[in-house]
Amino acid sequence: MATLRLEDCVNDVCPWSGNPVAADSLVRYRGKIVGFCNPGCRDKFGKAVGMFDELIDAAGEGREDGDV
Repeated sequence: MATLRLEDCVNDVCPWSGNPVAADSLVRYRGKIVGFCNPGCRDKFGKAVGMFDELIDAAGEGREDGDV
């Protein structure tokens, strides 16, 4: 797996805390690198996304144009 780089991150501040993103707290989401201020915020994001993906899959619904 390729190393995630801070300079490739689409955001400068953590969406949870508003603090600057950190190099040890990056994740690839929908083909883009998203940053968080610490691994805890990164992991919180992963759990939230995973929960919604499971609910959507269970409902048998797919993505539509314009979806995030």
